[in-house]
Amino acid sequence: MSKAESAELILKLYDLRREAKMREARSWIIGFFPETVQDVLKAMIDVETSAYYRMVVSYWDMAASFVNHGAIDEEMFNDSAGEHIVVFSKIEPFLSELREMTGNPNMLGNLEKLIMRQPDAKAKLSKSRETMKRWMQLRAETTKTA
Repeated sequence: MSKAESAELILKLYDLRREAKMREARSWIIGFFPETVQDVLKAMIDVETSAYYRMVVSYWDMAASFVNHGAIDEEMFNDSAGEHIVVFSKIEPFLSELREMTGNPNMLGNLEKLIMRQPDAKAKLSKSRETMKRWMQLRAETTKTA
């Protein structure tokens, strides 16, 4: 795969993220802060959130599969996107339990493989969780003053 072909695929993935329903789903998941495995399960099955959850999580797992199989250059992908880390950081603390509860040992396996290959992956995930909480606090403060 040439760098140009890889870049083209990354741009196509970006275009998919711009679709209106996907934007809604991405906005929802950014504000989703599960504290227990039950919070994640509820998001997965609740009528109002299930589609959003599945849309975003499956999108990033699919994109990760392209990288894992060499269709997209890994370094280029990681340099051009950080949202996959944010999404995985929200689910990762509960992933073992989720896999056991759902009977799906491969749940988010592609995304996990991609992210865990990065140096200091656990630290990046922890930092992502902290950053997202700060962003949401700033959003709440800004909304109050507006």
